[in-house]
Amino acid sequence: MKQKDEPTLQKASWSFLMDLKRITDTEVKGELFVKELFWMLHQQKESFANYSAQFLNEFYCPNKCGLMLQTLIWCNNCEKEVHACRKSKDCGERQVEVQQMQDMILDCELNWHRASQGLTDYSFYRVWENKTETLVSKGKDPILAKPMVGPEDAGTYRCELGTVNNSPATIIHFHVKVLPKTIQEETMPLTITAPGVITTVLHQAPNTDKMLKRHLIWLLISGVAVVTAGIATVIFFLRPRKDPES
Repeated sequence: MKQKDEPTLQKASWSFLMDLKRITDTEVKGELFVKELFWMLHQQKESFANYSAQFLNEFYCPNKCGLMLQTLIWCNNCEKEVHACRKSKDCGERQVEVQQMQDMILDCELNWHRASQGLTDYSFYRVWENKTETLVSKGKDPILAKPMVGPEDAGTYRCELGTVNNSPATIIHFHVKVLPKTIQEETMPLTITAPGVITTVLHQAPNTDKMLKRHLIWLLISGVAVVTAGIATVIFFLRPRKDPES
């Protein structure tokens, strides 16, 4: 491959300089120095091949869809040029479910967007049943957020990321489904405590553990009271009585 990215070349250059410094620091001379140098070049050639393979597998055109403009360095002239990684601009569909009165968040950013050159704005469109579209928002923010959605917000949205060439880099469709509000289990009856004053009382499910603890405490207090009363009765009847004649 004739082109590489700048981080790969920097990694290879740093490895070469480190090995060269290691040889020069040993102060070897003559034939031994030549052998060490040739061995180092052989090792660096293999290292560069590994760096190139890693770049090709992980960093060269990492976009799985869309148009990515990647800055690369051509080895024949060592100049930077922009390489177009062209793949299908349709980056799929997303199913989004949100409850009524909650916030709807549509995220259009892909993991390679920030590494690409020549990208402009994210545009979100509302797609109607008759295939017409209405622009909802446009800007650098890849997220469309709408608070407190209602049934009228359900439907299809399209996100398009533009480029300096006035052609889309990526297109993503979002199918939004607005779910009804969840029914609260707790009831809130109104209790009138005084004329013109209304107090709201929440009926919550009883806590079994707390009720059990209270029952045990009540039994313990009752038991202590009974024992105390019994002891007092016994003491009362066993105490010596004075003779009325004396």
